[in-house]
Parts: sequence; structure tokens; C-alpha cells
Amino acid sequence: MEHYSKKLFLSAIKITFPVLLGYIPLGIAFGFLLTGAGYHWSYSFLMSVLIYAGSVQFISVALLAAGAGLMEFLTLTLLINLRHSFYGISMLEKFSDVGRFRTYLIFALTDETYALLTTTKVPDRASKSDFYLYIAILNHFYWITGSVIGAILGSVLEIDMEGMAFVLTALFVVLTIEQYYHSKAVFPFIAAIVAGVVSIVLFSPQNMLLASIIIGTLILLSHEKMVQAKRTSALMADTDQEDGL
Repeated sequence: MEHYSKKLFLSAIKITFPVLLGYIPLGIAFGFLLTGAGYHWSYSFLMSVLIYAGSVQFISVALLAAGAGLMEFLTLTLLINLRHSFYGISMLEKFSDVGRFRTYLIFALTDETYALLTTTKVPDRASKSDFYLYIAILNHFYWITGSVIGAILGSVLEIDMEGMAFVLTALFVVLTIEQYYHSKAVFPFIAAIVAGVVSIVLFSPQNMLLASIIIGTLILLSHEKMVQAKRTSALMADTDQEDGL
């Protein structure tokens, strides 16, 4: 049994190897950024263990540097990781019989772990809960390792972090541009620009982010309500026309 468990663990290492290749360098970049912002390397370890959300951890560096408040952290974290609620719904059946590991598996359900758990078949005669746990723990370990390595190197080496700090901003700009070209809906981008401009004009730098999120959300909700009202009116008009015939 011990031999088979070891074989299962080695199989999980093989399956998660592509994640290792991505998590290690990204974790190192996060560690560099955090220590470059003046924080002790242990913060990188604690955040990677307890938060374990790459996008949120990267953004938190900028938020900490800007002196953001708790509400801004909570709101931004919720919005960024809202997609995970859909992950959880789709994993209800898979996690229904994993026993005591269920809580950790839910916590460790990152994008990459979700992709592996939903596309990888559990080996024959293997424990599903053990197999899922190995994949989740290994991915978590890769991220912790990368972030700690980057943080330690960043605290020891004299590295100019100014350019690296801009990399995150550039990354999100590129992702936004790609989303624009691949999305058929232009209005959300217009709403984001309007919300950002209004927040810059009316609110202080400390409250601008939270204000822009709220304003953008209200604009999108209002727009969606108008679209739904138009669809309802058009449907009623078509119904009246058919009744008239």
C-alpha cells in the first residue's frame, strides 16, 4: 500500500510539472516585489500559505504601497476571485466524497489546480481523495517555494525593483487589451474608463480604487437593466403583433 501511495505521489508530480514551471518564476517575481516594497521575506511566505491567490497577492503589493484600506482589500479580493464560486459549483460532485481533505481542497482550488482536477483521470485503484490532495498540495508547494526564493533573494541582493514594479501594471494592461479584442461587448470597457476618470476627479487616491469599483459596478448594473427592459419591450411587441395577426 505504501509503495502504491508513493507511485501515486510520483504520478501527481508528473501531472503538476507544467504548473511548477509557471508557479516558480511567478512566485519569485512576487517575492521580489514584496521585499522590494520594504517588507520582510517572511510576509511572502505567510501570504503564499494563507492567501494563496496569485493575482490578489501581486495586487496587494501595490495596494499596500498606496496605503489602501481594509475595505478596498476585501472588495478587490472578492471581485478578482469571484470566478472561483463557479469553480466550486462545478466541483460539488467531485468533492462530495473526499472526506477530511475537502476544506483544504476548496481553499487550494486555483485556476491551475482546477484545470488539472477537471481534466485528469484518477488512476485505477487509486484513492480519489489522496490523488486530489497530492495535486493540490504540490501546486501550493510550488507557489510557496517560488515566493520564498524570490523574497529571500530580494532581501539579500541589491536589485532595482522600479522596473519590476511596472511589469505588473504592464501585464494587466496587456490582458485588458487582449480582452478588448476578444470580447464582443465594448460597453464594460467604456464603463471602466468612465468610472476611473470620475473617481480620479472626485475622490482621494486612498479611496479612488474602491470608488471606481462601486461606480463601475453601478454603471454595468444600470446598463444591464436597460438592456433587459428593451428585450422585454421587444418581446411584448412581437407577442402583440402575433396576437393581432
